[in-house]
Formats: sequence, C-alpha cells, structure tokens
Amino acid sequence: MSQHLRYRGNWKDHQSTKDSPNGQDIDDYDITYQKTTDAIEKFRAKFAKRLNEDIDLIINDLVRDLEEKKADLDLVRSSKSKLLEVSHFQTIYNIFVALLIVIILNTVCLDLLEKGRIDIEFEILTGSFNKLSITFTIWLAMLSTTLLVYPLFYHWAKNSNSSFSFDVAWVLLYVVYLIAFLVIPALYVSKHKLALASSMIVVTEQTRLMMKVHSFVRENAQYILHYRKLSFPDDDENDSSKHVKSDKTNVPPCPGFSSYLYFLFCPSLIYRNEYPRTSKIRWSYVVTNFLQVIGCTMYIYYLYVRFCLPVFRTAGKELANVKTYLKTIFSCVLPATLMFMLAFFAILHSWLNAFAEMLRFADRMFYEDWWNCKSFGNYYRTWNVVVHDWLYAYIYKDVVLLIYGDMKNRSTFAMLMVFFVSALFHEYIISICLGFFYPILFVVFGGFG
Repeated sequence: MSQHLRYRGNWKDHQSTKDSPNGQDIDDYDITYQKTTDAIEKFRAKFAKRLNEDIDLIINDLVRDLEEKKADLDLVRSSKSKLLEVSHFQTIYNIFVALLIVIILNTVCLDLLEKGRIDIEFEILTGSFNKLSITFTIWLAMLSTTLLVYPLFYHWAKNSNSSFSFDVAWVLLYVVYLIAFLVIPALYVSKHKLALASSMIVVTEQTRLMMKVHSFVRENAQYILHYRKLSFPDDDENDSSKHVKSDKTNVPPCPGFSSYLYFLFCPSLIYRNEYPRTSKIRWSYVVTNFLQVIGCTMYIYYLYVRFCLPVFRTAGKELANVKTYLKTIFSCVLPATLMFMLAFFAILHSWLNAFAEMLRFADRMFYEDWWNCKSFGNYYRTWNVVVHDWLYAYIYKDVVLLIYGDMKNRSTFAMLMVFFVSALFHEYIISICLGFFYPILFVVFGGFG
C-alpha cells in the first residue's frame, strides 16, 4: 500500500513536471505573444492612418467643392456689377458720349467750312493693321501650343507614383515652355515688322494666353500634389507604389479638356472647373458691345489724328530741348486722357462683356469705380479687376506663402513684386509694339504704385 502510495506520489510528481512548461517554452510563448501584439498594433496603426488619410481626402474634396460653390455664388452675386447700383453711372456715360460727339461735330464743321470736305487720314489706321494674315498665323500657332499643354499636364497628373526627379523634369520643361512662349512670338513680330495694331494683337494675346496657362497649371498642380500627398505618404513609399498598381481608383482627378478650352476664351484669368453661367445668350447685347468697340476705335483714331499727330509733326521740326518736350507732352494730355478712357471702355467693358455674353459667363465684375479712388494703390486694384485677381492669386499670395508659409501676414515685398511684374509686362508690351524701349510705364507702375 505504501509502495502504491509512493508510486502514486511519484506519478503525480512526474505528471506535474510533464505538464508545467520549462523556461524555454515560456520564452517562446512570450516572443510569440509579443510578435502577435506588435503585428496587431502595426495593423491597427496602419489601418487608422489609412482611414485618417481617406477621411482627410474626402474632407479636402468636400472643402474644395464648397469653396468653388461659394466662389460661384460670389460670382453670381457680382454678376450684376456694382456700377449698375450707382444711379449716376449712366449719366456719366451719357455726358462722356455727348462730349465726344460735340468734339467731332466741331471738327467736321470746321473742315467743311475751311476745306469743303472732311479731312481725316485713314491711311494711318489701315497701315496699323498690316500683314493680318501673318498676325493670324502667329496667333494660331500660340493657341496651338496652349492646347498642347493639356495632354502634357494630363500625362503628368496621371503618373501619381512618379518620383521627385520626374516632377522636377516636368517643372523644368514647363519653365522652358514659358520662356519660349515669351520670346518666339516677339522675335516674329520684329522679323515681319508688324505695325502697331498688329503687334498689339500678337503681344496682348501672348500675355493673355501665358497668364491663362499658368493659372491652369498652378491651380490643378496644387490640388494633384495635395491629393498625392494624402494618398501616398512619403514614409510608406513601397506600400504606396504597390497600392498604385493595384488600385486605379486613386489616380488624381484631372479636369476635362472642355473645361480647359472654355477657360482659354472666357473673360477670366483665374481657372475654375466651373463658372456661373447665364441662362441664354442675348445676341443683340453682343452686337451692341462689338459696335461700341468699333466706335471707340474710331474715336481713338480721330483724337490721335486731330490732336496728337499735328503736335508730333510740329515737334519733329523744332529743336529738341526741354521746352519742346514739355510743350508736346502737355499739348497731348487732354486727348490722351480721352483716348485712355475710350480704350478702357472698349476693352474692359464692351469687349469682355461681348465674350462673356457669347459664352454665357455670368461674372461681369471686370472693373470697379476706380474714378473714386484716392490712392494709386487702390486705383490699380480697381481699374482692372481681371488682371488684379491674377496678380494677387499667383504673385502676391505665392510670395507671401513662400516667405511666411501662410496668409496670416502681409508682406510689403510681395506687394512690390506685384507692381514690379505688372510694370515689367506693361513695358514689355509697349516696347515690342513701338519697337524701342522707353520705360515710362515701368516708372509709373513701379514708382507711384
């Protein structure tokens, strides 16, 4: 019995020794448990990170859509120009037209009484529009290059897994394109010796198209880079590259070609995927505005021939000195001011409203009441709202973001850069059209501004 009990006792001891883990088993269990815990934590962290990124991307898209809708609502509210709310604006318009009619009637009556005919030299006007076929060819070539920007940009946008060197190569290609777009048309204007009006058509269209291309690239590249940053973080490049190959739904969206084509012709220099649109086209309004453009052009030519050209001819026969210079300038101040008003009305009112109506573009805030301004800075911000918006969006804001990283601070340097770029391009247009460099506009914009 004792032996049996002793045997049982030994059996229990043997069984407990067999069931209890030894030190090596405990270490293996701890390692396995730790690996499992780490894997679960890593999966949870990745899942939470991916979920947060997807939520951020959805929120970003939602905020972008809301901002565009808010901008569209603001544009709709501004489609009825503030000037229409000014009760005396139409009166000013009527007085100005009446003044021009009186000036023309005065000159016509004097011509009929003294010479028996109306003496207006139309040779200067027709000569200013020389070589229109070459002018149209240059414009068509410029437009074609701007159309090629879209497929190239589309190709870059769809390569979401592109490397940093790939992006740098495309940026350099874009800079080279802008430089070529700026230089080559100017060389052709000089080569073919285009007259003033023909040169003005080429150079102003060159500037307009270049500003539109930059707006399109700047607006969409910013969104695509932000999309790529949220979708494929830098700290998980291997997983992101695999994700790109397996999930084609995360390719960043690129605007359609129709949106880009509409932007090239609509009277705005800030790209948006959509713009507020009017319900119909008033063709009578379009015709009226184009007739106003023709009328203003004839008025400008008439004032130049009647009041400026005789002064220039007389000054050319006199000895060049300070007295002759000052007399020439002040003799042309009044007609030049009237010419400026006519050019402003023809371009920023009639021409832009005609294209806005044809394209059903609802935003008609092309200028504000700049004649009420009390400073040059406010005048520059209100007399040409279309260009000012571009300068503010892509010069001022970008310079401020480059210096401070946000828009909470104001920068005098950024403001000076705006005036410098504006003065530079105004001087470029005048120099190419006149064929010589005389930096009067550069001094006015860069100095008084």
